[in-house]
Amino acid sequence: MDEFGQLEELDKRHFLHPTSSIQQQQDMGPSFIFKEGRGIYLEDIKGNVVIDGMSSLWNVNVGHGRTELGDVAKEQMAKLAYSSCFGTFSNEPAIRLSASLAALAPGDLQATFFTSGGSEANDTAYKLARHYWILKGKPERKKIISRTKSYHGVTMGATSATGLQPFREFTSSLAPDFFHVAHFNSSALRKLIEAEGPDTIAAFIAEPIQGAGGVHIAPENYFKEVKNICVEYGILFLTDEVITGFGRTGKWFGIEHYGVTPDMMCFAKGVSSGYAQLGGVMLSEQIHEEFKKLSTGTLLHGYTYSGHAMACGVALKNIELVEKENLIENAKTMGEKLLAGLKQIQGKRKIVGEVRGLGLMAAIEFIDKNRKSPVSPLIVNEAAKRGLICRSVLFDGQDTIVIAPPLIIKSEEVVKVIRILDDSIHEIESNE
Repeated sequence: MDEFGQLEELDKRHFLHPTSSIQQQQDMGPSFIFKEGRGIYLEDIKGNVVIDGMSSLWNVNVGHGRTELGDVAKEQMAKLAYSSCFGTFSNEPAIRLSASLAALAPGDLQATFFTSGGSEANDTAYKLARHYWILKGKPERKKIISRTKSYHGVTMGATSATGLQPFREFTSSLAPDFFHVAHFNSSALRKLIEAEGPDTIAAFIAEPIQGAGGVHIAPENYFKEVKNICVEYGILFLTDEVITGFGRTGKWFGIEHYGVTPDMMCFAKGVSSGYAQLGGVMLSEQIHEEFKKLSTGTLLHGYTYSGHAMACGVALKNIELVEKENLIENAKTMGEKLLAGLKQIQGKRKIVGEVRGLGLMAAIEFIDKNRKSPVSPLIVNEAAKRGLICRSVLFDGQDTIVIAPPLIIKSEEVVKVIRILDDSIHEIESNE
């Protein structure tokens, strides 16, 4: 048995994959076993090279194989890999990263609670929002409103907030006091608030651009409307920037496109480009000051790896690379080129419906009401054969492909992505 065969059998026997078909894993094993990454490319142990058109999980913003990040990790691990940040303990990378984030974040977001990833960041935001209202003498304000087509993670609270029904159906018991409203309907938000009672609502949370739910981009005035509603009813406005943060949309943070500032902002993924596990929640100056003024006991929330020294050191270097290499502007210009290419495909292929994108987040919808099964999984498989990884989204009756390549992508590589997508769509369309 060759190396792939040995690893395939070990994978099937011992490795339970996240967000996977367990039966498919057992029957077929891994489709790729990656061994190396360089730039926007991944190579598997068979020697196949593919474009990482999803930045793996929307997170490898600065691309693969960045030795600068490995060097920083090695240096920090040799000096101080980890120390507790509970109580009054701290470390230099965590302090410097929190200050750097305050300088980059929109508005008056100024203080950061660190987590190990996005789901933890979202759960933390819900707990901090509810604790805030306890401190304010209003413990009845505990309900969290999120939106349909949203994805906020898979911990218990994050699952309960996620608007994609299959994720909530996966478990037999959800956390209480979570509600969902139509994703781009500010009037529906107002009606839900009034129906439940404004004095029972703790917070409203939204992704600036919905990622895993299909790359849905809000109408121009939507976020200003929901922000005004939150202010009117005294409800905390939270944004989930786990996917959209750190340049993905052509700005540091996705909410900057809409001219509003949240009371809390969740982040992860792009903060370290996936080179270290890190996430967090940022608090506005007002919320932070009220926490300091009203708190009398211990903040009984925290993770072992909150403020992890090595992870924070990697994040600092990652932010430096994003700035030094002008990757936010590149995401904007290459995103415009990508969207223009998708629109060209739209004009040629009859099965393509809407195409949309902002920065290096884009989606292609497929249409045919009489079709018995979706075509996006077939196109994703065809694209993989041709050297491109992208993702199919089937939630809520969608038949959509999403794509989000690393922010370092070049013009000629965007052209290659478009060509592979077009050829793959043509192949499937021709066989219908």
